[in-house]
Amino acid sequence: MTKYIETKADTIDAAVEKALAELGCSRDEVSVEVLEQPKTGFLGIGSKPALVRVEYVSSPAGVARDFIEGLLVRFGVSAQMEVREDPAEKVIRVDLSGDNMGVIIGRRGDTLDAIQYLATIVTNREEDERWRVVVDTEGYRAKREAALCALAEKTAQKALKYKKPVALDPMNPHERRIVHSALQEFAGVTTYSTGTEPNRRVIVSPEGAKPVGANFSTQGQGNRSGANRGGSRGGPRGGNRKPQQVQ
Repeated sequence: MTKYIETKADTIDAAVEKALAELGCSRDEVSVEVLEQPKTGFLGIGSKPALVRVEYVSSPAGVARDFIEGLLVRFGVSAQMEVREDPAEKVIRVDLSGDNMGVIIGRRGDTLDAIQYLATIVTNREEDERWRVVVDTEGYRAKREAALCALAEKTAQKALKYKKPVALDPMNPHERRIVHSALQEFAGVTTYSTGTEPNRRVIVSPEGAKPVGANFSTQGQGNRSGANRGGSRGGPRGGNRKPQQVQ
């Protein structure tokens, strides 16, 4: 997308340099049109500055880069940024590296996900076709996906062992999709999501088990000690146990 800005200065060169500094571009990346020649006047009377229009091509990757750079400044975090644009897949990948990336990642990647979400909105604001922006740092997303796949398999094994549904902690939509995909071919179990955002969670259940709803309790699951077997003194024996939760 072609955009432009107009700047004024005492000379044409100064006006162009002012525009380049504002855009963060080099002279080779822009085209310049002189709208008004400067006039010196007489003893300063009647003088006019030069007015130039500087056109530049704003790419989706450039928009994403500028936005994330601005966020990093507000975070007070210094980071190196590598941006790769794939026009065929409509994907922009932004890799960050630095000394304090824990601040960027946040708890379970919440901050990184928020940066990615906002960058996607800003990048697509003036685009006709939608671009997907993926923000990563130091391979976090690959590590997180591997951990979720391992958790999914472990949870499926527990669901089959105890023959009861197992609830995972609430996850964002992307992480829930990873769990569903990881267990798609796992024999004997089925997965589904329940609840509302931001507390929507994945349930891993043996095939044929009765589905649980949004009010599925995750407290007190998995007590295998003999202390509570058979219920409390004087109470009914063989009380139902609640399904286990995987943290």
